[in-house]
Amino acid sequence: MSLKNLPEDCRPREKLLAKGADSLTDAELLAIFLRTGVAGMNAIELAGYLLKDFGSLRGLMQANQTQFCQRKGLGSAKYAQLQAVLELSKRHLGETLSRDDGLTSPSHTARYLSAKLRDRPREAFLVLYLDNQHRPIRDEILFEGTINAANVYPREVVKRALDLGANAVILAHNHPSGIAEPSTADRHITARIADALALVDIRLLDHMVIGDGDVVSFAERGWI
Repeated sequence: MSLKNLPEDCRPREKLLAKGADSLTDAELLAIFLRTGVAGMNAIELAGYLLKDFGSLRGLMQANQTQFCQRKGLGSAKYAQLQAVLELSKRHLGETLSRDDGLTSPSHTARYLSAKLRDRPREAFLVLYLDNQHRPIRDEILFEGTINAANVYPREVVKRALDLGANAVILAHNHPSGIAEPSTADRHITARIADALALVDIRLLDHMVIGDGDVVSFAERGWI
């Protein structure tokens, strides 16, 4: 059945305007993004088919361009639109974090870092540089690959912090396994970076390990 033939309160766009985006199902939200269906399926039915095919909304959003474009009703234009939506979401979180009160809420910081790192297929080591009021100056991924003492260099973290005039930093890295529990190597490299930063009077505020839906904070555990 065409969406035009559905009752108005069942049409995704009208439902969103009347009740808010959080009232919509994953399929309804995706249907608004898709805009149109394909032969034999309206936009909601196509959205349901895609969610089942990819296993979840997250599975769809993690798909690479080849995987995405192989599915019915999708193509390069839709892939580009989806990547733009994801990037807008990350930048929105980044702007929220950059407000004067951004770091008064550790949950905002964790959400932002999780959005940046959670779905990366390889471990990535990110540094969030902060000014003297703990407002973000910039965040950068400095290292990629297995996080251990051999390929994360404290001197590079210190050098970049000095270049940016940072007074404090927050470290973060992801565990592609989805398990956020820090390893012995994670704790060792954190201690080395903290000691190196202390030599130039820059504080290490936290190291967050990003898993699948979970974030472990070194500061909350009393390790920093």
